[in-house]
Amino acid sequence: MTADRGPRDEVASWRVGVDIGGTFTDVVLWDAQSGRMILEKLLTTPDDPSRAVLDGVERVLREVGIAADQLSSVIHGTTLVANALIERKGVSTGLITTAGFRDVLEIGREWRYDQFNLDIEMPRPLVPRSLRLEVTERIDAGGSVLTPLDNQDVVGAVGALREAGVASVAVCLLHAYLNPDHERAVAEALRRDLPDIAVSLSSDVSPELGEYERTSTTVANAYVHPIFRDYVARLIEALQGMGYRRDFLLVLSDGRCVRADVAQRYPIRLVQSGPAAGAEAARLFGELAGFDDLLCFDMGGTTAKACLIPDGEPERAVRFEVARETRFAEGSGLPLQIPAIDMIEIGAGGGSIARVDRRGLLQVGPDSAGADPGPVCYGQGNQLPTVTDCDLLLGYLDEASFLGGRMRLDRAAAERAVGEHLAGPLGIGVVEAAWGVHETVTANMAQAATIHAIERALDVTRFAMLAIGGAGPVHACAMARKMNIGRLVCPTGAGVASAIGMLASSISFEIARAAPSSIDALDFARATALLEGMDAEASALVAGAGVEADLVSRRFSAMMRYRGQGYEIEAPVALDAVRQGDRAALLESFSQAYRGRYGRSEEMPVELLSWRLAVVGPRSSLAETLAERGGEGAEVPAPGGHRPVWFDDRFIETPVYDRGQLMPGARINGPAIIEEVESTLVVPTEFALSVDRALNLILTPVA
Repeated sequence: MTADRGPRDEVASWRVGVDIGGTFTDVVLWDAQSGRMILEKLLTTPDDPSRAVLDGVERVLREVGIAADQLSSVIHGTTLVANALIERKGVSTGLITTAGFRDVLEIGREWRYDQFNLDIEMPRPLVPRSLRLEVTERIDAGGSVLTPLDNQDVVGAVGALREAGVASVAVCLLHAYLNPDHERAVAEALRRDLPDIAVSLSSDVSPELGEYERTSTTVANAYVHPIFRDYVARLIEALQGMGYRRDFLLVLSDGRCVRADVAQRYPIRLVQSGPAAGAEAARLFGELAGFDDLLCFDMGGTTAKACLIPDGEPERAVRFEVARETRFAEGSGLPLQIPAIDMIEIGAGGGSIARVDRRGLLQVGPDSAGADPGPVCYGQGNQLPTVTDCDLLLGYLDEASFLGGRMRLDRAAAERAVGEHLAGPLGIGVVEAAWGVHETVTANMAQAATIHAIERALDVTRFAMLAIGGAGPVHACAMARKMNIGRLVCPTGAGVASAIGMLASSISFEIARAAPSSIDALDFARATALLEGMDAEASALVAGAGVEADLVSRRFSAMMRYRGQGYEIEAPVALDAVRQGDRAALLESFSQAYRGRYGRSEEMPVELLSWRLAVVGPRSSLAETLAERGGEGAEVPAPGGHRPVWFDDRFIETPVYDRGQLMPGARINGPAIIEEVESTLVVPTEFALSVDRALNLILTPVA
């Protein structure tokens, strides 16, 4: 599947981006010299995700006739970590903690996310109480040793974990973010007596305040560490067997990418790697389309997510939750304290199962048919209707052209499933039931995305929506209409946008160090030494991936708050201001950041909780490639055919266009269906479409 037909370069510098989703695995091959881009989409192989990865890489290499040794890099994102946490399929894990803190994971914040629900389900700890062991030691809030580490306790804990046969251990001692000596001593004992065990230290994984969050993050890292480590090792070995010899890179939850050995130390940082790469792609495509403020709407086969991108940069967070017991309910999941793109899961995906609940109402998800067995129309054994089955019956998808015709859909099976499980119980027709599912999931997503923007004090109506994912363009216009959004962008390759975003991602790494202090009492000499040490550590990780030192940029910041507040915000910091002891500069930076978030600032003492540093390598030239790939000619091609498509209350005979034939300047009024191999764009009657120079489809309501 060729997205861009540039000239063949015999000594091309090729790069591959691979994204594993719950339903499909996407592969993009790009030549930085010629600009040629090859797109591939194939079903994920849940029993062994690497099979689909290797199959996809072999397909794109075969299409252009090159060998793996001609690849300059392979960049990968995966749902492996997230799935292991959600499905509780990690390894047997132990926890060693300070005496008296064994039950931190269950005590949590002592906060009920649903105050009046007597049957509330709190997240079950990844480590059972029998494997949470205490050792005598105590470090105070300033980093000084109050009680030395009891070596006999350590020996006893190690012996108990050996007897239990755990595969991984998390070590989280009180205030270890200020003084890691005791944690390192415990790790040394573990590695000496249990050399094959995986060890995660909180002072390494999450050296920040927040005892519950720090413990939860470190335990989650330990829980998935051996699985992820072995998966990456197998994949590297297989790629080397194909002839690939260069670095294997992985995308983190903040959209940055790192070398495999760094990712293997911190697998928890990849829990949102695919969606984060999608946000990076949205930033790139928005820049090409000339929109600074974007709502990235990413709907795949399993879930849908939204990310706000104000002023051309995705919103970022330093903590979020995963594996929630109750969807959309903050506090019902496992808290993670890692850098991440700030996004929200806003609804179901194409494979989400629809049913009639006990009250006789339509419910969509949260369970999904995934890739195996997949929607009913895939013909792989599922009998329960999904969003994709309903979209097929409404004419949004075509049974003969799905995945470019490589995968024929079973329309009759989808109709039977919707009739039996939805239409029959509801006493309505099959098409009406399918439309009800489409409307339900679209309305749920529109509501969740609107609330997400309101919580961040942003007016979503001034944003343009950029739709990606295999199912995103199908639902985008209907969702935008419900949100009163008047501009939409649909880029080419929307169905594999996360893999494209990986190719645009910079080699980069972010680290944080807790250093709680009031600004008035801040020790600037100590802060300078800490920041310079962080710089050396992060720069070494980036330089290890082949980035030249003079091409690296550094972004220092601090997490600060007014004294007495429970939440902090991030403010940019200049290293020279810290070196010079410039308190006024720190306070002014915080005030500006606070006013930008809340519209006001206060005359109150300010305290600093932690320092952060992102060391960032140069971005790739992918933007230039995408900007130049539009051809000439504004003439609208003849449609490849027509088919009946459901719009609001009836079927309308609708023209179907081949996305690859739409050139810059072309304009089409709805209704229309725009098909490409990886996704389908549904253009309702009240929308008009135009093609820009980068081949983005720009949609606006008809006046």
